[in-house]
Amino acid sequence: MVEAAIFVILPLCLAMAAFTDILTMKIPNRVSVVLALSFFAIAPFSGMDLATFGWSVAAAAAVFAGCFALFAFNVMGGGDAKILSAAALWYGFNIDLVAFLTMTGIFGGGLAVIILFIRANQDILLVTPIPIPMHFFKQRAGIPYGVAIGAAAFVTFPDSQIFVQALERLN
Repeated sequence: MVEAAIFVILPLCLAMAAFTDILTMKIPNRVSVVLALSFFAIAPFSGMDLATFGWSVAAAAAVFAGCFALFAFNVMGGGDAKILSAAALWYGFNIDLVAFLTMTGIFGGGLAVIILFIRANQDILLVTPIPIPMHFFKQRAGIPYGVAIGAAAFVTFPDSQIFVQALERLN
């Protein structure tokens, strides 16, 4: 049961964050809360030792501090900061977190290029049958970074320590 929760909760929450962010440019607080509280509920039953648990909390705090600084300078949205911090709990303070954050940056850069392309070609794209949310055409609108966070999680989570240990317990 714990293994199933480990395999499902983070991908499901980050998929929900990505879809709501792309459609509304907002990530509901409840998604970040569910992601964080699920970690606290599952970690004790996952075989995680107390030191690793503490480092996971430290990772989330460090990511939140960095994201808060980006939010203060209006570089990152508040929902993105919260979901990224909650996801950091699941990765812990190790190379898995570095891989996750690196992939988030790479996917975020690619997403920014796509959004810039959409905004530069809005005259053409508005008359096509491609369903593009209208907020993508606003010059001052941000970038739905939840999409990059979700994509990075789908790429890196199967290699994370908590995922690999859960998989080993099943075998």
